[in-house]
Amino acid sequence: MAEELSELLREFDEVMEDFERGPASQYQQHLQELKRKAGQNVYDSGIDELESASTSPGSSLNSSEEHLNTPADTYPTKAKLGDTQELEEFIADLDKALEGLEALAMDQKGYRRGSFQSATSDEDMLEVAGASLDFSMTDDDPPLDREMGAGFSSYNGGGMNGTSTMMDFLEEPLPGVGTYEDFNTIDWVREKSRDRDRHREITNRSKESTWALLHSVSDAFSGWLLMLLIGLLAGSLAGLIDISAHWMTDLKEGVCLAGFWFNHEHCCWKSNTTFTDRDKCPEWKSWSQLILGHGEGAFAYILNYFMYVIWALMFSLLAVLLVKGFAPYACGSGIPEIKTILSGFIIRGYLGKWTLVIKTITLVLAVSSGLSLGKEGPLVHVACCCGNILCHLFTKYRKNEAKRREVLSAAAAAGVSVAFGAPIGGVLFSLEEVSYYFPLKTLWRSFFAALVAAFTLRSINPFGNSRLVLFYVEFHMPWHLLELVPFILLGIFGGLWGAFFIRSNIAWCRRRKTTRLGKYPVLEVLVVTAITAILAFPNEYTRMSTSELISELFNDCGILDSSKLCEYVNDFNSTKGDDLPDRAAGPGVYTAMWQLALALIMKVFITIFTFGMKVPSGLFIPSMAVGAIAGRLLGVAVEQLAFYHHDWAIFSGWCSPGADCITPGLYAMVGAAACLVPSCVEYV
Repeated sequence: MAEELSELLREFDEVMEDFERGPASQYQQHLQELKRKAGQNVYDSGIDELESASTSPGSSLNSSEEHLNTPADTYPTKAKLGDTQELEEFIADLDKALEGLEALAMDQKGYRRGSFQSATSDEDMLEVAGASLDFSMTDDDPPLDREMGAGFSSYNGGGMNGTSTMMDFLEEPLPGVGTYEDFNTIDWVREKSRDRDRHREITNRSKESTWALLHSVSDAFSGWLLMLLIGLLAGSLAGLIDISAHWMTDLKEGVCLAGFWFNHEHCCWKSNTTFTDRDKCPEWKSWSQLILGHGEGAFAYILNYFMYVIWALMFSLLAVLLVKGFAPYACGSGIPEIKTILSGFIIRGYLGKWTLVIKTITLVLAVSSGLSLGKEGPLVHVACCCGNILCHLFTKYRKNEAKRREVLSAAAAAGVSVAFGAPIGGVLFSLEEVSYYFPLKTLWRSFFAALVAAFTLRSINPFGNSRLVLFYVEFHMPWHLLELVPFILLGIFGGLWGAFFIRSNIAWCRRRKTTRLGKYPVLEVLVVTAITAILAFPNEYTRMSTSELISELFNDCGILDSSKLCEYVNDFNSTKGDDLPDRAAGPGVYTAMWQLALALIMKVFITIFTFGMKVPSGLFIPSMAVGAIAGRLLGVAVEQLAFYHHDWAIFSGWCSPGADCITPGLYAMVGAAACLVPSCVEYV
């Protein structure tokens, strides 16, 4: 019987191949032959007796037997290649027959009838998440009905006659009645067929009693409840990561005496210092002031330099050790792997609770160490981990891989929403970039989850500005048509940067994989961190976090701004309202220009070696930083050119003296967008 069933399943695979690639006539003929064989080999081998003895009234086996034994000439002679209803019905009937064979085999081996508490078959062991590649019961996911091993014989309210008897049965699995193994793909048609059968059963039972009706209503609203929980958890974790990363980044430079849990900005909020000296409040002490009692002089500078490097090495060392020891899947961004999972691939442990915990902790440590990486990409991975874990609260998502992937698509949208403060952008990202199966109901649920996540993050207010992101921009002056020329130059620069980064990073990753360098991930992280910290500390634009750097570059200079980028030669007699005119650059602007040029060179090269290490790392923010620096440099250059040569033909028509014509922050934003897209082709 097992050989006949194996032959039947092999021919069924051939039917599926004909359905996908072959002509319609060949598919229809092959399917008819398979139906005749299914009727002869399956039902003539004892399924009729099993049906009469063990199936309940109304079972689909009654109708499926007649359907399968129908002569071939009664079926339509012309097949429609896109119509899957007939094929799905046959698959459902074949599944019923296989379940019957399984129960029959259990009866023949002396198992107790009814000892299985599960209402489903092979979908019970469909799992995405797990702590590691180890398939033991230490997995992240709770054991399902048929995952009972030693010590779990009474799980889920029942069990078998003994674990040894259960293992004897598993040693001889029926063909086609198995589980999704690691690094395999799911059966989309089968999963959707099972979900349709489950929904039909709930709908039919809802007419029998009030309790069944309430169960039907709760099942219908469970998806929205799950989206609510995902949004709340993803937004809360994003706020925790933002607050912790900001505090630990400032910890490398000093500590707040009023409360060590305050970062530099929060520490100086209650200070009585002037606005220009708001970053030099007495409550905040650098490490040289705390240890030596003063912050001036060469020795104080060297001490601050040393403490900065030591803190960076400590953070990166702790991050790589946690990733290597507890959750290897927590490294990188996670977006490529999530795309793979959403396409139907099984990667056990990638979305488990251990991965979530370690990724959250090490993401804060990696960002705080000063490495050229971002947290926005890994936030998508964190949100998908939240979605996968919360799926276990609802049976229809826990036991159906296709339904689970709908939830993961919505979780990816929530992750982008909290990363960039853009709920609609998160939905578009999930729809266009990562999702394989995206029905209309998933679109609305994704938007709901993204809104809840964004609202939760704004309620936490991690940056203290009532914004979802640190680099929020708002420009008041429109751009002129002639400015398209420098914008095109920025686009060309973005393409060149993307091509250079992709080629260089792939070459470096190949070298890491094929040489002894790949055997020492901890040493690699420490070396790159040390080089980054040593080069970053002397330059204030590389010393600050990358998000703060982008915020500084996007800033539209006002009267009260004390940044070097805003140190212009002021002539307030020529001001018009609240808008400042184009002015001559002062010494601070020129100093900032060469510091930004050095920062650009460092960011371009250090990002190549940073991305791909065994720590959580995103590429969105470093790419935006490269483009923002280039854009700000070009914007200041065009601004000064228009100021000193306003009588040129290209400026005379729209940029008169005393007018606010050029906005360098706008150039920074355009440059960031130009460099973000090409460099993330490899990333996404």
